[in-house]
Amino acid sequence: MSTSPTPRARLLVVDDDADMLRLLSMRLGSAGYQVTAVGSAEAALAQLEIERPQLVLSDVRLPGRDGLALFDEVRARHPSLPVILLTAHGTIPDAVEATARGVFGYLTKPYDAKELLEKIAQALALAAPSLPSRQADEAWRAEIVSRSSRMADLLAEARLVARSDASVLLRGDSGTGKEVLARAIHKASARANKPFVAVNCGAIPEALLESELFGHVKGAFTDAVSNHKGLFQAADGGTLLLDEIGDMPPALQVKLLRVLQERAVRPLGSSQSIPVDVRIVSATHRDLEAAMADGQFREDLYYRLNVVTLHLPTLAERREDIPLLANHFLARLSAKYGKRSSGFAPEALKALTMAAWPGNVRQLYNVVEQVCALNTTPLVPLALVQRALRTPSVEVLSLAEARQRFERAYLVDLLKMTDGHVADAARLAQRNRTEFYRLLQKHELTPGLFKSDGLHGDDDGAVAES
Repeated sequence: MSTSPTPRARLLVVDDDADMLRLLSMRLGSAGYQVTAVGSAEAALAQLEIERPQLVLSDVRLPGRDGLALFDEVRARHPSLPVILLTAHGTIPDAVEATARGVFGYLTKPYDAKELLEKIAQALALAAPSLPSRQADEAWRAEIVSRSSRMADLLAEARLVARSDASVLLRGDSGTGKEVLARAIHKASARANKPFVAVNCGAIPEALLESELFGHVKGAFTDAVSNHKGLFQAADGGTLLLDEIGDMPPALQVKLLRVLQERAVRPLGSSQSIPVDVRIVSATHRDLEAAMADGQFREDLYYRLNVVTLHLPTLAERREDIPLLANHFLARLSAKYGKRSSGFAPEALKALTMAAWPGNVRQLYNVVEQVCALNTTPLVPLALVQRALRTPSVEVLSLAEARQRFERAYLVDLLKMTDGHVADAARLAQRNRTEFYRLLQKHELTPGLFKSDGLHGDDDGAVAES
């Protein structure tokens, strides 16, 4: 098997032996990989908050949390991320057990360089088997703008799911982008050249929804003046998104279940069933388990639709994406309205980043559309953003108010908000920079890693820890 890597694949390498870490970094770098090297499990978890690699290579014996505990954390946060363990002979039984639990593989020390490269190539090939180029890989998700590790992991799972015909249930709050993700799954599937059809099950009256889904023949009811193909037939060969499936009336749930079981629809007023080949993606913001307990949603339909579940994060859970999304929407809407807006004033962008966003990405789009329509200057000012938000910006908590168990997550969020600028982060935290650096060191957080330009080192010229 060829050991040539996926183009510039990013590897996270973890080993507390500085010499071994340097050797691994040199060998993997010379093989064409982008390598991020850290010396502990805690540092690895911090790095995963910043950017999701394509593979994790870790020693089993690490100070504090060991490599097996690190694997458990990676597995919980990023189920599709492959992990390879390096182990001494004394820890082979543990490594074998970890393999049974999902570790891609393990190598014993001293490792063979050729075998290591082959194992890494195998893991990367299985994680992304049909990606001839980065451009081709990105095309399916072109509408999804993100740099957050949480979204990266969601998209990796969506890409894997897309290769199958399994029914997918998308769950998430209103406005998180469930239809956009459904379209991306369709584009990444073998059905990409066939129709994608979406219907909101809660927006159409029950009397019309059955006809919309399954069609009707002429004379089936008073206004049926001609034959009408339903959305199942319109989506034949492609993908049908049943949005807000939790709002579908119980009587129609029975008929939908029959269609899914028989893979055929019977239009209203017809005695003939018509075969259909449709991949079902459904979406909801409702608690379907509670709806089942209340008798409002059929359990058999739930399990038919819920073969694979994907959870979309709220915008507040991917706050580092807000500047990207805001500028993306501004560029698109400026062209629509014939405006020359080139961006947001720094204080305006900070207000957007710190807002609550109960309406998620949809609300952000609406806010940007409003400020774009009213803006008369090259940079969108703070006043317009505040007017569009209609609420004051959410204040960042000081460290004195933050609970100890949330301290690390708090620091990560601050560094994301400020693009790795320690002075700004310390100011938001109401701490002097010396104290703030001590907190970062305590949690093994390197400010330079949070800079969007990818440069290491902090904003004071101090050398960041490796």
